[in-house]
Amino acid sequence: MVKASANKSRRKVVTGLQVGSYVKVTDNSGAKVAMIIGVPGYHGRLRRIPPAGVGDMVVVTVKKGTPEMRHQVVRAIVVRQRKPFRRPDGTWVAFEDNAVVIVSEDGTPRGSEIRGPVAREAVERWPRIGNVASIVV
Repeated sequence: MVKASANKSRRKVVTGLQVGSYVKVTDNSGAKVAMIIGVPGYHGRLRRIPPAGVGDMVVVTVKKGTPEMRHQVVRAIVVRQRKPFRRPDGTWVAFEDNAVVIVSEDGTPRGSEIRGPVAREAVERWPRIGNVASIVV
């Protein structure tokens, strides 16, 4: 018996990040580098490291940045990943770094600008990021 997916609109993007990955923070919230410490909503197998891809919300701890932001545990959205992923039209997309945008619990970005390109998959899932993004690829 095939299990039906609860959310059919959610496309599966190849997961290029996992818990423990260091990522660049690409907004002007004051954080520079963060480490992924959790993936909300992931219910996996015992001892399997939770993966995350473009458009996923992750829990991060800020490793480098302003003194106010350092050592804070915040939520973020993955907007770029190095691992190539395939779009439905057949094109392959890969970025030169792994990057996140720090957001609030409901997905509102903390910063007022996003540096660098943002994946279209992240903007489709989180429209408020698209309002702040300068380049959507």
